[in-house]
Amino acid sequence: MSIVVTGATGHLGRLVVEGLLEKVPADQITAVVRDTAKAADFADRGVRLHEADYNRPETLSGAFAAGDKVLLISGSEVGQRGPQHQAVVDAAKEAGVALLAYTSILGGPAADFTLADEHHVTEKAVTDSGLPYALLRNGWYNENYTENLAPVLEHGAVVGAAGEGRVASASRADYAAAAVAVLTGEGHEGKAYELSGDTAWSFAEYAEVVAGQTGKEIVYGAVSPAEYQTILTGAGVPEPLAAALSDVEVAIERGRLAATPGDLSRLIGRPTTPIADSVAAALKG
Repeated sequence: MSIVVTGATGHLGRLVVEGLLEKVPADQITAVVRDTAKAADFADRGVRLHEADYNRPETLSGAFAAGDKVLLISGSEVGQRGPQHQAVVDAAKEAGVALLAYTSILGGPAADFTLADEHHVTEKAVTDSGLPYALLRNGWYNENYTENLAPVLEHGAVVGAAGEGRVASASRADYAAAAVAVLTGEGHEGKAYELSGDTAWSFAEYAEVVAGQTGKEIVYGAVSPAEYQTILTGAGVPEPLAAALSDVEVAIERGRLAATPGDLSRLIGRPTTPIADSVAAALKG
């Protein structure tokens, strides 16, 4: 039996594997990756590798075995994730895994914005599979913002279309730790965890945090959703993704990413990482 992580060389997947290595022997971990060369460091430490691609279902054959616990990390190709995830669910069902955990989105069925659509489809596939499952409904990552500080510092503005909406974000490492807790713990079958930061912040407050840590004048530049979409496409973001991201801003204004139920801090056994800490880490790095 093994703990299997798909997308194991992605930002979240790497953190999950690192967390698992602190909890279980390396030979009990399988990393499913598209390019084994990118996972050579894991292999050197004793992690088993399985080369597979969500877009080629046949490559998933043999990735899972009866009794495995599997973490399906959602793909990054927006618009293609439904069939990609279905291929993983089908392979897991055929193998008869002991647990199928999926990184979904905060709010589950209540998440009524475009980027949530494929998560809804996948949640249904997971629950319809008949497998024991756990839904890890991740909120936004601090890094969604702190990894994009360069234009903020250049222009002296945090630009967004979320009005006075708030975001209960947490660090990527926090969400990875929650996945590790579920994969290595017991009693998580049939659970849907609403995972978010302990505190929700506004974009004006975020601008104040960046200003305070850099000594620069940083303001929140509120724009309309249409203006925000135009800014994104002007920066090279593909039109469909720009539209989806603009739609997220509107959802934030409606409070869809502001929930703070505390599931994340309870799972990881500590407070979640404040946005200010992630800003500080980004400025140092």
